[in-house]
Amino acid sequence: MAVIQSVVAGGVDAKEQALAGLLDAVLERHLQPEDQFEVAALLESMGWNDQRAAEAFGVEDVFELAAILWQRMQQRISFTPFSKVRSYTFFEMVKELMRNFLRGVIFALPMALSILSMLTLRFSLWSYENLSVELATSIGVGTILSFITVGGFTQAIARRGFFYVIQGYYQMARRVTFYLITLGFVVCLIVCGLLYVINSFIQVLPYDLLTVAILYFFFLNAIWLSVTVMYILKKELVFTGLILAGIGIVYLIIQIIGEKNIIVAQLIALLVVSVISMALVVYFFKKAEQKGERGIAPKLPKMSVLLYSTMPYFVYGFLYFAFLYVDRIMAWTTYNPGYMPFYILFRGYYELGLDFALLVLIIPMGVSEVVLSKLMQDIQTSQKAYWGHEADKMNQFFVLQYWKRIGAVAGISGLSAILIYFITRYITTELPSNAGRILITDPITQSVFFWALIAYVFVAIALMNTVVLFALSQPMRAIQCVFPAMALNLVVGFVCSRWWGYEYAVIGLLAGSLAFMIISARNVLQVLRKLDYYLYAAS
Repeated sequence: MAVIQSVVAGGVDAKEQALAGLLDAVLERHLQPEDQFEVAALLESMGWNDQRAAEAFGVEDVFELAAILWQRMQQRISFTPFSKVRSYTFFEMVKELMRNFLRGVIFALPMALSILSMLTLRFSLWSYENLSVELATSIGVGTILSFITVGGFTQAIARRGFFYVIQGYYQMARRVTFYLITLGFVVCLIVCGLLYVINSFIQVLPYDLLTVAILYFFFLNAIWLSVTVMYILKKELVFTGLILAGIGIVYLIIQIIGEKNIIVAQLIALLVVSVISMALVVYFFKKAEQKGERGIAPKLPKMSVLLYSTMPYFVYGFLYFAFLYVDRIMAWTTYNPGYMPFYILFRGYYELGLDFALLVLIIPMGVSEVVLSKLMQDIQTSQKAYWGHEADKMNQFFVLQYWKRIGAVAGISGLSAILIYFITRYITTELPSNAGRILITDPITQSVFFWALIAYVFVAIALMNTVVLFALSQPMRAIQCVFPAMALNLVVGFVCSRWWGYEYAVIGLLAGSLAFMIISARNVLQVLRKLDYYLYAAS
């Protein structure tokens, strides 16, 4: 009755105030009603009927009053005053960009250290220049299997663990992470058993070589899982130090027992590095939990829900690493009429070209981290800088920004490829070391190196696109990019390697990488053109 009395006493102004008060009361019940009919239901739940609405506001019924309130809600949404956006100084912006760049580069640093070790010492933590073809095959099989097997787990850990870490829920992050790590080890053990069973029916490798492959496979799995945790806890430099320590252990052991026992030395080093890395993961989480807010320990979702929510990331990780290595599998399984003791045989000339070409990803990975950070910061700011009816304008702005940034990443990736080519050429021809000289002198390695450089430029651009899709909560669109790329790599690599020779499997990598880049760019543009919708859906 207070609303009615105020309207009667005060006239039009009092009626406007009464409508505003009633609107506030409705929004207290439900902040975002779906439509005017839900508003009518809310009014009725508050005791309003047709007679009361007519007496208070001169409307025919509750539905007319609900329509008036619904219209005012839309006006309130469209004309809500902007929140003040925090502005960064020039030096703060430069510092943040440098931090993100180094974070991306440091993550790729172990790969560069491994190649540098091969150039100077002729070995790394899991490779050696003078291995026999048979041993190189077993180690290569173990290495490829390790990436493909735990690739999905590393993606799931990175996404779900980091989700809790950025909120300060370190206990939840630790529990989720170790649950996924445990699952990863279980899957690894299952794969080891299946390899022995399959090998008893179809002897892919002799059992002694299969055992070597499985040992490398298992220890490398532990290392890949631990490095993912260090990444989400921002301890990438620690992992780089562990790789250096592992190479140092290999060096010390072969000084004592000789290079002919380098497999033993590498397995010991891998065991030490994997155990220490897992121990450090436990230690880092304990330290992180001590910094977190005390008393905040929300419950984890059911593990079935957790697995369902992380499944897209798991599938992407599996497909991505399968995409990266399927051309090698096509090359290694191509029949060699001269010498083919196994179904799969290591191709050193092919492998060396790809390993050197991988260096092209180092700088673009740092740039992508910067681009992603700046893009998400701009999106966050723009949500407070555009009116509700200016959504299309905001979407067009970010489409334009995307083209500028994709151009920058493409240019930097291309320059990186050119730089890597000439630096590698200089090192392998001018410096007093025999390591890597085959890159220039052997035509197969030279050809693979050249085409792989181009392919990895496409991959660098595609990776920037996929991290944007992940940041905008679109993992299924990322899967839509990498699956056709993997399939095309497989089919084209198989056909080319069987028709013309194993070295032509790199054409499959080139074709798959191009498809990866094009499809991922298309998917990002589809999201950015409806950015307001996807931001609302993700909120």
